Amino acid sequence: MSRPRILLADDHSSILDRVVRLVADEFDVVGAVNDGQAALDAAAILHPDVVVFDISMPIMSGLDAAARLGESPRPPRIVFLTVHDDPAFIDAARDAGAQAYVIKSHIGTDLVPAIRCALEGRSQFPQPASSSRERIPG
Repeated sequence: MSRPRILLADDHSSILDRVVRLVADEFDVVGAVNDGQAALDAAAILHPDVVVFDISMPIMSGLDAAARLGESPRPPRIVFLTVHDDPAFIDAARDAGAQAYVIKSHIGTDLVPAIRCALEGRSQFPQPASSSRERIPG
């Protein structure tokens, strides 16, 4: 049986390296890119089962790229891995089509289970520490 295919998108190479180490036992990492547009381009070629996005990236944000991927005929599952624990970002990720959301400070405990949830069609979102409900601009 083939292993689920994962595409990573984060503008920090140290995070990409850490994610590869965390998921390599269970998933095939088919690509790692540094911006949202590169993630769209790679997803069109590699056809991953899951894309793990950072939110804040150059050229195109993870939120914008995830929303665009959601318009494709067979969209991959979306998991966000980000430093943002504000409820507005969590809501924006849901609006962009995410199945799961992981705060980077919990990467070691939450990322692999979040990917599993996404693959099973279930959701996993944190309870935000912040009480702000501001809307994310643009």
